Amino acid sequence: MSSIPSPSTFAKVAAAAAAAVTVAVASPALGAFGARGGDHATKVTPKMNGHWVNTWVSMPQLTEPSNMPPAPFTQDGLVLADSTLRQTVHTSIGGRQVRLRFSNAFGGAALPITRVSVALPAGGQAGVSAIKPGTSQPVTFNGRPSVVIPVGSLAVSDPLNFELAPRSDLTVTIYLAEGQKSTAITSHPGSRTTSYMVNGDHVDAEDLPGAASTAHWYFLSGLEVWSKPGIAAVVVVGDSLTDGRGSTTNGNDRWPDRLLERLHASPATSGVAVLNQAAGGNRVLNDGLGPNALSRLDRDVFSQSGVKWQLVFEGVNDIGTAEASQAAQRQVTADLIDAFCQMVIRAHALGIRVYGATLTPFGGNQAYDDPQGYREASRQAVNQWIRTSRRFDAVIDFDRAARDPADPRQLLPAYDVGDHLHLNPTGYQALADAVPAHLFKDVPLPWGFGFE
Repeated sequence: MSSIPSPSTFAKVAAAAAAAVTVAVASPALGAFGARGGDHATKVTPKMNGHWVNTWVSMPQLTEPSNMPPAPFTQDGLVLADSTLRQTVHTSIGGRQVRLRFSNAFGGAALPITRVSVALPAGGQAGVSAIKPGTSQPVTFNGRPSVVIPVGSLAVSDPLNFELAPRSDLTVTIYLAEGQKSTAITSHPGSRTTSYMVNGDHVDAEDLPGAASTAHWYFLSGLEVWSKPGIAAVVVVGDSLTDGRGSTTNGNDRWPDRLLERLHASPATSGVAVLNQAAGGNRVLNDGLGPNALSRLDRDVFSQSGVKWQLVFEGVNDIGTAEASQAAQRQVTADLIDAFCQMVIRAHALGIRVYGATLTPFGGNQAYDDPQGYREASRQAVNQWIRTSRRFDAVIDFDRAARDPADPRQLLPAYDVGDHLHLNPTGYQALADAVPAHLFKDVPLPWGFGFE
């Protein structure tokens, strides 16, 4: 939860994210074009009857100036011209056929992508610049190697035969000949994963020696796998506590990552994908770092493939940035409760169960903990409502899992990264352990579900 900048710039483009539409639609699964493109494309057909399920996502955001690609990849009104960008992502579920999603939700100009490839990273590791020899395959869009994504839009690639193991890492390399002719671009700054960029077309290179690096993802917003009918996803809506501030760069040890490992340890939940749609500084009610949670549900939850559950762990930034007065905190409490009710109503209408997580302590945090305790009272009131209202389909008590029994206003010292707000990997493991695995078993919806 970094400090919230002035939202004026972000507000101007938030509508673009909500209105994002797919413009480079993947070919139908039956008889879809594959890796070679054009009239000589290899047909890719499904290996089984099933459906697409996202195995990895990142929440698209407008890139702040400090998170832009390093020089010389950011110029005046131009980004990543004649540049290769290599990124790695960590999957949840595996599959034998994949396709990619690229977002231009916040771009100030069309995004022309010249070439794309996928490969296994060297050593099977996240955040490396090298790929495993012989694993690189080209990606196409409607049988062509390139795609132009209009402002505010999304592009989905053609299906590709590619063996992908659960909880493994995948390298995605893209080349932009023209670059994007704007410094308003779409990214996910909190990747906690190293990406690499180099001038020229090096999509097929086994390594990128001398490449510049940065811990952000750009343009890539999703990876899907063709899955059996029983495979499904849970989407986590959250802020930096879910995005992983305090976790290990290239370690994939955020609490959703640890939850994934727990779920896959049991055959009953080994087919669950865990999708992390969180961003540092994000709020439920108002824009800040990224559009507010209520406004991004359609893009970040409902339009993701194969979603059966939504887990909401957000609201501490709303409390922490609201005025430390009794009146303001009473208002933000009431508004958060109304917002959570709306989240449930909208998800239930689509047959999605919603689980609510209580808000973890911030006692002692310099920015959020006020001397009069008004914000703590608001946190307690929101948590009491989450626990007792019965509006969520289940409650996950992260507050109880993370707090210090000797001082419940504060995090357990062993879990505190040091700012009395964010957790270290040990703390994130504790959150993952607090999520009941049975919530993700394939159970029929009850009679009247969604009528509210």
